[in-house]
Amino acid sequence: MTADDAGSGTAEEREAWDAAAPDGAVRDTGARESAAAKAPEEAPAEAPEEAPDDALDEEDQPDPIALRLEQLILGAERRYTPFQAARSAGVSVELATRFWRAMGFADIGQAKALTEADVLALRRLSGLVEAGLLSEPMAIQVARSTGQTSARLADWQIDSFLEGLTDPQETGMTRTEIAYPLVELLLPELEEFLVYVYRRQLAAATGRVVQAADDAEMVDRRLAVGFADLVSFTRLTRRLEEEELGELVEAFETTAADLVAAHGGRLIKTLGDEVLYAADDAGIAAEIGLRLIETLTHDETMPELRVGIAFGTVTTRMGDVFGTTVNLASRLTSIAPKNAVLVDGAFAEELSRTGEAPVSEAEAAEAAAAAEKEGEEPPSYRFALQPMWQRPVRGLGVVEPWLLSRRS
Repeated sequence: MTADDAGSGTAEEREAWDAAAPDGAVRDTGARESAAAKAPEEAPAEAPEEAPDDALDEEDQPDPIALRLEQLILGAERRYTPFQAARSAGVSVELATRFWRAMGFADIGQAKALTEADVLALRRLSGLVEAGLLSEPMAIQVARSTGQTSARLADWQIDSFLEGLTDPQETGMTRTEIAYPLVELLLPELEEFLVYVYRRQLAAATGRVVQAADDAEMVDRRLAVGFADLVSFTRLTRRLEEEELGELVEAFETTAADLVAAHGGRLIKTLGDEVLYAADDAGIAAEIGLRLIETLTHDETMPELRVGIAFGTVTTRMGDVFGTTVNLASRLTSIAPKNAVLVDGAFAEELSRTGEAPVSEAEAAEAAAAAEKEGEEPPSYRFALQPMWQRPVRGLGVVEPWLLSRRS
C-alpha cells in the first residue's frame, strides 16, 4: 500500500501505515477528514504525554559519545524502523530482512535505528534485481559476501586502532573519547583506500576469469590449491600465553600472505594454524610452497610446517574454493613429512608438462646427455619430484603422493 491509497484502505491498514511512516512523511488524511466532517462536535482525544528522555533510567540512556561516533561513521541520524525503511525503499519487509541478515546485521525489531543510507542500499540491491542484472539469490550472495568480508575488516581495524593509537591514554580521557577525533581523521582516508583496493582486486579477478580457455572453465576452473599447516599447533596452545600465541599466529599469517601475493598466488583464507592458497599455474604454487618452508625454517620462533598441493578442477564460490581437489590438498598436508611439500599425481604431471620438473631423474639425465652430444644446452628444471609409497587417503581412495623439492 502506498501513501496515495492509504486513505482508501481498511482501518487496520491505515493504522499500520501511519505507525510506519517516518517523521515528516506526508500522509493521506482524506479518510480522517471525511470522518471528522460527519462528527464535528467530537473533539479529538488528547494523546498521552510521552515520558521525557531524562525520565528514563540512567542505565537505559545510550552513551552520548557512542552515539556521536556512530553518527560520524554512518554520516546520518537514526530515522527509520526496519518497516519504514523497507517501505521507503519500495521493497517488502521480508526481502529487506533477508538483505540485512545477509549483510550480517542482527534483527532490531521495530527500533528506529536505520538511516537514509540503509534505505539507499535497499533501493540499489532491489533495483539491480528489478533491472534483471542480478537474480534475487545472487543479490543475497552479494550482500552476504560483502558483509562477511567488511565485518572482518572492520573488527580487525578497530582492534588495531584501539590498541595501537589510543594507548597510552591521555590523562582524564577514555579510549572512546580519544577514538572520536582519530576516526574523524582516518575515516575518509580509509574509505578511499578501501575503494582503491577493491577496484584493484576486482580488476585482477576479472582478468583471471576472462583468460579462461572456455565458458565452462570460467566457473569450474583448473587450479593448483595448497594448504600450509603448522605442526603441533594444539600443543603450542597449551604451552604459550594467549598474547604469545596471538603474535605467533599473526606472524605466520602475515608471512604466508606476503609470500603468496609476492609470487603470484591468491590467499583464499587463514584458519589460525593453517592457510589455504591457490594459483592458476602449478609452478607458482610449487614456488610458494617451498618458499613457505624455507622462510619459516629460518625463523626460530616458528614451529615446523607441512604443505600439501593438488591440481585439478575447483569450484569457486564467494571467494572460497571447493571440490575434490581441495579435499585432496588438505589430506596431503596431513600426511606430509615435517618441513616438506607433498603433491598429488596430477600436480606432478602438470609440472612435467610445463617443463618445470622432469618426469624422473633418469629421464633428466638422458635429456642432459643427448643435449651434450648435440652440443646444445641441457634442459633446465626448477623442481624435482620423488614418488612416495601409495597409500589410502580417507574419502579419496588410494593416492600416490610425490615429494616436491628444488633441483640442486
